[in-house]
Order: sequence, then C-alpha cells, then structure tokens
Amino acid sequence: MHPAWYVLHTRSRFEEVVFDGLDRKSLEAFLPKITVMSKRRDRRKKMRVPLFPGYIFVKSDLNPHERIEIVKTLGVVRLVGNKDGPISVPDEAIDSLQIMVGGEDPVETGTRFQKGDRVMVVEGPFTGVIGTFVRYRGFGRVVVAIEALGQYAAVNVNEKHVEMLIENLH
Repeated sequence: MHPAWYVLHTRSRFEEVVFDGLDRKSLEAFLPKITVMSKRRDRRKKMRVPLFPGYIFVKSDLNPHERIEIVKTLGVVRLVGNKDGPISVPDEAIDSLQIMVGGEDPVETGTRFQKGDRVMVVEGPFTGVIGTFVRYRGFGRVVVAIEALGQYAAVNVNEKHVEMLIENLH
C-alpha cells in the first residue's frame, strides 16, 4: 500500500493536540489553519484557527502498526470513512489546501446547498430528478428528496451531479 492522506475526526478543540501527538510519533500530518479576527468584545486581534474544526489530515499507508498509533493518539476520535474503511483524500486536494492556507487572502468556507434548496440531478442514474436538498451525507454525497402524491422519496447522490435550480438564485 502506498501512503495516502486520510481524515481524522478529533475531539472538539483537540486539533493542535492531535497534530503535535502525530508529529511526536514522526507521522506526517496537516492541520490547515486560517487567520480570522477574534470575536471577543474586549479586544480585536487576528488569530489562527483550524479551517475544518474537529478534523486533521494524516499521511499513512495504514499498515496495522501505524494505524493503531494514529487512532490511539490523544484526542483522536476515529479515521473518517465508510463501512469499507477509511477514505483517502486525493493528494491534489491536500496540495490545494496547502496553497490556500499558505496565502494571505481570506479563505471562505461553507456548503454549496442549504436545506430546502430546489435542486436538479444533472448526471448519473438519477439525471433529470428535481427535488429538495435535504442534507450532506459524508464526503461528496447529498440527499435529495422528491415529493409525489404527498409522499417523500429520497436519493443519495454525488454532490458533483447536483445543480441548484435558477429559482433559488433570486
């Protein structure tokens, strides 16, 4: 197995603790941080905060010894994945994040859809389905609900296959 990047879910506000713990174990980790203004009323100062609170990236081939070392690091909740195991993150995504957080320009975060948005599936087996965005479900997956006869049916769709309907953009 070749080393790949994986996502670790951490305890709340333990991102730095996990990063330091992995570093002490000589494991390559990446904690993307952005600069924001503090929200405290008594003073305004810039501070560095995690781009994805509660998550950190680790590079590993996940051999049994290394995997155990990773998950028993103080503050680690779990490796993010599905029933088949941890899901790797493409190197290009990590490279892009490193460039983004290394620059001086502000980085905006958020999600593309909000609950209730009218959407259309434009690719894949459900092409043409028009429905209502319900929620995000794991990496790159969304749930779209379709109403008919007063009943709802929902499908799990790749986020890249879903587009916002024009009516939402007014």
